[in-house]
Amino acid sequence: MARVKSKPFVHLHVHTKFSLLDGCCHLEPLMDAALRHRMPAVAMTDHGVMYGAVDFYKAAEAKGVQPIIGCEVYVAPRSRLDKQSDRSDGDNRHLVLLATDSVGYHNLVHLVSKAHLEGFYYKPRIDKDLLSEHAEGLIGLSACVKGEVARRLIDDDPKGAIETASLYADILGRDRFFLEVQDHGLPEQKKANAGMQAVSQATGLPIVATNDVHYLEKAHASAHEVLLCLQTQTVMSDPKRMRYRTDEFYLRTREEMEFLEKEFPGCLDRTLAISEQCQFEMDFHQLHFPVFEAPGGKKQSEYLVELAVQGIRRRYGVADPAHPKNEREQTIWKRFLDEKAVIEKTGFVNYFLVVWDFIRFAHDRKIPVGPGRGSGGGSLVAYVLGITAIDPLRYGLIFERF
Repeated sequence: MARVKSKPFVHLHVHTKFSLLDGCCHLEPLMDAALRHRMPAVAMTDHGVMYGAVDFYKAAEAKGVQPIIGCEVYVAPRSRLDKQSDRSDGDNRHLVLLATDSVGYHNLVHLVSKAHLEGFYYKPRIDKDLLSEHAEGLIGLSACVKGEVARRLIDDDPKGAIETASLYADILGRDRFFLEVQDHGLPEQKKANAGMQAVSQATGLPIVATNDVHYLEKAHASAHEVLLCLQTQTVMSDPKRMRYRTDEFYLRTREEMEFLEKEFPGCLDRTLAISEQCQFEMDFHQLHFPVFEAPGGKKQSEYLVELAVQGIRRRYGVADPAHPKNEREQTIWKRFLDEKAVIEKTGFVNYFLVVWDFIRFAHDRKIPVGPGRGSGGGSLVAYVLGITAIDPLRYGLIFERF
């Protein structure tokens, strides 16, 4: 008798290697595992960061897997701006956010950036007010036992769990917030799951199953424990060390998740429906680079020459660079003209002006800047503009022509 293929299942809660010293899912093996388990898509939801998004996206596309860009953010118990040590009203709570489109992606980038720049207090934190301002294009999942809904259920506060779930649904949209259930064999998860059905009935919010993936295979659990020891600066022999109490935090197959489907009908199929809403595509063919506006309506190339002439005077002590008086000055001016021709031919005039602008900004405000090299290594233009501090003529450096 032919074996009936199971329906697709999509992991929406996955910590890659970019959840530093916590997740150990390397990208290419992750995509291979997704294909092996007939998973059409996979999400990236690293703790509080998104700096792996481009690598993740490219790795997924290369394997024909749909990438879902997300983040498991930390939500401050009060305001993200409140950095008091009094935690009487609870610790940071987790929340999974997934980008459905370019608006959602940029909102997620904004949230994560603000979490680091404004809300950082032990962890990069957002708050509900900030989420309300940047909720468009995002789908939210209530996260693990450290999520606020699950935590209230564990703390015997079903009314608070319903109120919290309703608040997130109001912020994100009632069709864009899902109650997350997980079961790694932990007692607190079973308690949270037991109350999640009542929250769903009270709010009308659907339930979705995830597995809080931190490693790819069950056999990798011991290696993950070593990783946690590195994170917490402890050793495996320490009985009080931070550890995951089971070996179930891996990329389970649909078959291994079916027990949740029996308890919460539709919770597995819903993962595919959510993935189909997440249609964000990264554009690697369009340049997203600022355009420098030269003062006084001047052309960019004209302004570049003006700045360079000033720089040659300053760096080399040449009174009139355009009219060299000796062999040294001729060498300097010829080198400049040669580089200028290459810069114009390759379309990098705007690039040099933009880099000059932010390096000048840093210098003016006494912000440390390295000696520099960049994509114009050995460039006299970069030197006289102040972008680098390395005199190419002094060291016999050749301008790299991009």
